[in-house]
Amino acid sequence: MKPDGTFILASASPRRKLLLEQAGYRFEVVPSQVDESNVDISGLTYEQAAARLALAKAQDVAASYPDCLVLAADTVVDSDGVLIGKPADAAEAEAILRRLFRKPHRVITGIALVWKSRNLEICESCITWVYPKKITEEQLAAYLASGDWQGKAGAYGIQEINDAFVERIDGSFTNVVGLPMERVQSLLKQWGIVPIPTKAGGDFSF
Repeated sequence: MKPDGTFILASASPRRKLLLEQAGYRFEVVPSQVDESNVDISGLTYEQAAARLALAKAQDVAASYPDCLVLAADTVVDSDGVLIGKPADAAEAEAILRRLFRKPHRVITGIALVWKSRNLEICESCITWVYPKKITEEQLAAYLASGDWQGKAGAYGIQEINDAFVERIDGSFTNVVGLPMERVQSLLKQWGIVPIPTKAGGDFSF
């Protein structure tokens, strides 16, 4: 693969893929094979940990594609100092949702860019505060039954629950979806990668 204006997304996340497609980017998807449990994040803040995990994923894929820019991301949720990841089952999803939707929490997405042939390596993180509404038992039961909590950090996708569960957010909406597009677009532009105009648009810059 050659860096001809495209890049690689080192993630199998359908949400990240959709955000980039909606913005008009051309790219390839090559999911990272990194085992996150083997990445040393001891002593790091949650912001640093998310960025470090994203970097490990980008480096993994970039090793096989040194002549192409690789973008990776990792999203975690911080609830009063407790790191929340993806639920293993419905019972864990319920416990997570009951915890998160009683008070504000932070969604942190680490993003990393690696382009080995150009000696590029960037990693940073983006934070969004989510202020929840009080949800009813009926709403909670319906959401759990839908299965939409599966594979999502914090057991929810803001693009699905939106106004039903959330009062407001402070920060990037797309960061909560899984990729802070405002920052991603800025970083990609610095390296000559810009979206192709689409009928739907998709410019997330301010």
